Amino acid sequence: MPLTPEQQSEIDAQRAQSNTTMRATVPGIEQHMYTAHPVLDHGFVRVIDYMGDDAAICQAARVSYGKGTKTITNDEGLIRYLMRHWHSTPFEMCEIKFHVKLPVFVARQWIRHRTANVNEYSARYSILDREFYIPAPEHINAQSEVNNQGRGDVLEGDEAAQVLEHLKADSSRCYDHYEEMISQDGQAGLARELARMNLPANVYTQWYWKVDLHNLFHFLRLRADTHAQFEIRVYAEEICRLVADWVPAAYGAFSDYRLGGANISQRGVEALRRMLQGEEVDAASAGMSAGEWREVCGVLG
Repeated sequence: MPLTPEQQSEIDAQRAQSNTTMRATVPGIEQHMYTAHPVLDHGFVRVIDYMGDDAAICQAARVSYGKGTKTITNDEGLIRYLMRHWHSTPFEMCEIKFHVKLPVFVARQWIRHRTANVNEYSARYSILDREFYIPAPEHINAQSEVNNQGRGDVLEGDEAAQVLEHLKADSSRCYDHYEEMISQDGQAGLARELARMNLPANVYTQWYWKVDLHNLFHFLRLRADTHAQFEIRVYAEEICRLVADWVPAAYGAFSDYRLGGANISQRGVEALRRMLQGEEVDAASAGMSAGEWREVCGVLG
C-alpha cells in the first residue's frame, strides 16, 4: 500500500498530537488513531475519531432500563445480555469514523449499508490516481456452479494469465484515455465530471465513513461473513480487529452471538429436537427446501 510522502507526513503529524480531554478515551483504539492499516493492494483503513466505550453502552442501558438492570453488576455480563436479546439502542451510543481507501466496485457494495454518514472523494473536483485493484492469482476464480453471486474454483494456467492481462491492460487503457480527455495541453479538456465515466470499477476511491456501533455490527455481521465477497470481507476483517481494541466487551459479545453464532428457524429447532431423540430426519420430513436443509446441516456440522 504506497502512501505518498504528503500522506505519511499528515499521518505522522496527526499521531504526534496530544490533546487533553474530559471525555472517555480507550488506550486500545488510541494506538491505532490515524494509522493507515493496509487492505488489498492499494487500500487502507484509518481510524479518524471515535466516541464512547464499553462503559457508555452500559451507562445508556442502565438509564433506559432503570431498576431492571440492578441485578446485573458486571458490565460485560450486561453487554452480553443486551447482545443476546437484540437490544440495539445502547450500542448506538458509541460512534467511530474511518478513512477508507477502496476500489469503486467495493464502495458500491459498501454504500448499500445506508445507516452511516459518508463523504467520498470527488472525481468532479479532483483527478483520481492511477491505482487499480488487480487480484492476486489465488483470488482469480471461476463462477460458482451453486451460487449465482459467488466464486468457484481458482482459475489456473493460461486462462488465469489471460484474465490478469485483460484486467491490467483494460485498466491502463481506460486511465490513459481519462488523462487524455481531461488534458488541457493545446485544448480545453473534457470536464472531469464527464471524463470519470470512462474509469474502470477497479479504480480506487476514498471516503470518510462515520457509523454508530449497532449499525457497524450489522455491517460486520454481513461483510465479515465467510460468504461475503473477498474484496469487501478483508476490509470488514480489518475493521473487526480495530473494533476489538475499541470496545472489547461489546466486540466479544458480537463475535460470540453474531459472527460465531447461528440463527435456526422453528422448523430447524424441531428437526434438531427430533435428531437428538434419535430420529432420522431429512429435508422432506423437516419441511424444508434443499437449500435451507443444507444450511441447517452446515450449522450442525
